[in-house]
Amino acid sequence: MNVFKSIPLLLTAFLFSIITNAQDSTTMSVSSGSLDAAPIGWTVGFEKINDTQIKLSVKGEIPKTWHIYATDVAEDLAGPVVFIDDSTLSAEKLVISSKTASINDEVFENKQKLVYQDSLVFTQLITCKGVFPAAIKILLKYESASGNNFITDEQKIKVVINQSASAEKTFSILKPSIDINKPISQCGVAQKPEEDTMSKSLMGIFFIGFLGGLIALLTPCVFPMIPLTVSFFTKKAHSKKEGVSNAFLYGFFIFLIYVLLSLPFHFLDSINPEFLNNISTNVYLNVVFFIVFVFFAFSFFGFYEITLPASISSGADSKAGVGNVLGIFFMALTLALVSFSCTGPILGSLLAGSLATNGGAMQLTFGMGGFGLALALPFALFAMFPKWLHSIPKSGGWLNTVKVVLGFLELALAFKFLSNADLVKHWGILKREIFIGVWIIVGFLLSLYILGKIKFKHDSLYPNITKARKILGYLVLLFTLYLIPGVTNTKYANLKLISGFPPPLYYSIYEKKSDCIFNLRCTKNYTEGLEMAKAEKKPILLDFTGYACVNCRRTEENIWSDADVNKMMVDNFIVVSLYVDDKKALPVSQQFTYKTKDGANKEIVTYGDLWATFETENFANNAQPLYAIINTDEVLLNHPVGYTDSKSDYLEWLKCGLETFQKK
Repeated sequence: MNVFKSIPLLLTAFLFSIITNAQDSTTMSVSSGSLDAAPIGWTVGFEKINDTQIKLSVKGEIPKTWHIYATDVAEDLAGPVVFIDDSTLSAEKLVISSKTASINDEVFENKQKLVYQDSLVFTQLITCKGVFPAAIKILLKYESASGNNFITDEQKIKVVINQSASAEKTFSILKPSIDINKPISQCGVAQKPEEDTMSKSLMGIFFIGFLGGLIALLTPCVFPMIPLTVSFFTKKAHSKKEGVSNAFLYGFFIFLIYVLLSLPFHFLDSINPEFLNNISTNVYLNVVFFIVFVFFAFSFFGFYEITLPASISSGADSKAGVGNVLGIFFMALTLALVSFSCTGPILGSLLAGSLATNGGAMQLTFGMGGFGLALALPFALFAMFPKWLHSIPKSGGWLNTVKVVLGFLELALAFKFLSNADLVKHWGILKREIFIGVWIIVGFLLSLYILGKIKFKHDSLYPNITKARKILGYLVLLFTLYLIPGVTNTKYANLKLISGFPPPLYYSIYEKKSDCIFNLRCTKNYTEGLEMAKAEKKPILLDFTGYACVNCRRTEENIWSDADVNKMMVDNFIVVSLYVDDKKALPVSQQFTYKTKDGANKEIVTYGDLWATFETENFANNAQPLYAIINTDEVLLNHPVGYTDSKSDYLEWLKCGLETFQKK
């Protein structure tokens, strides 16, 4: 696939209306679809040479006063050029039959330029590595001008090679036979109310955020601020009551600031409900997260310090004395800014974790709220009970130890983001065993550090290895030893304690019979799964999943691995796993624009686009995992279910669907 170097001024519409259709040749007309484009009409046709070659013919009718440049005008574009958006196709150099003319061009201060006038006709031989697809997409790019009006233009054109084959391969997304409100049977475990499920999920992320805030309190950027700030409020206040109320107000503003940080994501979520899920599985974003987290980790190790520009924190600090309430707000803002070097990595983990779940912006708000509350509580509590300040440990080397430990955790978490990108793009560079191997190395180094065997820049030369620290070090070492079977090709490789974090079991360096884990009969293609179900007379278990979906892996490795559940699935179901975050492009002939039930147009370009739209259109849900059982007539047998941690409930639901299928 070619990389388009020029940045186009505009895009034009697809056109694939057939003008003539001979046995081995086809012609179609293409006209500019933009008001800013040159008014050039294009006719595109092809002649079939054999099963692997066609000759593309293109003719452009150039209006009077207009011309197309034949030589290099832009730095990286020499005359007209055609790009083929398919790695299986290769194109030879354009053979241009039109003659050039030399003109004094106004655009270039009347310098001589070679141009095409009246018409531009060229052919191009295109070769396919195998059999030609039903359709190909080409991008025609050129530069044109009229007087002093210069335009860099492009035309996107879909050339249908085999119209009937193209139509046959278009997948029908909407299945009228699937009615989520009227499944054949009401038996089994009914789906938990969405509000109840969401409520538990929000409380879970709130607790995680709160825990992150407690950890942030123990960092060198925050912990020393507690006694200083509380003393400031208690000494400055005219009465104990005023000091307590000011400290409470200070804590409230800390909480409020972190909640406000999540508000922009609500705006993005309201524009497009799939937006946050899309960016959480975006390959480039996950790679950026990986780099940023490694950068944060080495900052925690003491190699450098990450701080916001001094102008930002000093600007907030300068306003801390403005008024009483407003001044307290800016004091809270100053704390949030100056502590960024310690809180930033923790907040980054919270942000990434929230985006990777299905709660979206609301998850992030609850997580930020929990984080802010944990930071705020000590200031309010110690202001209310100032004598407690004497009981907290003094600042010292232990704060740096906490920071370094966080650095190791950040480093381990960084590889989760790289793993997401690797899975989505099928690079194969971070298979399950390699991922776990990296965690084993990080865990081993962390245990050595806690036990005082290795040191970093800001550590004491003679650290005090307390009994509690030794216990923690040995616990980390035990956890590291627990990970070792994960790199083997044995039944012990399924590490349930960390299910959801490593890549799936089938994504392995060891040779596997198929991508189906636990010997299931499965496929990643709906049409293929339907054919398998008809041939074997079995119901279909639709598994809407994602490569970056943590709860999907937990279900597979904790529920599907259960002996009773696994036997039920192997013997009685065809599992169709549809990955909604798969960024692999569909064949060009299968890409299309879909009009949703709401009337919106959606480009179906990747497999992820196809399966995500299939889920939302038929099941009114964009959460993963989502499980549904249908028969070979594509009728829903019982209510779909989402994530559950109960093996018995899941087994009951499977039995319900199977019994309904067998009754028909």
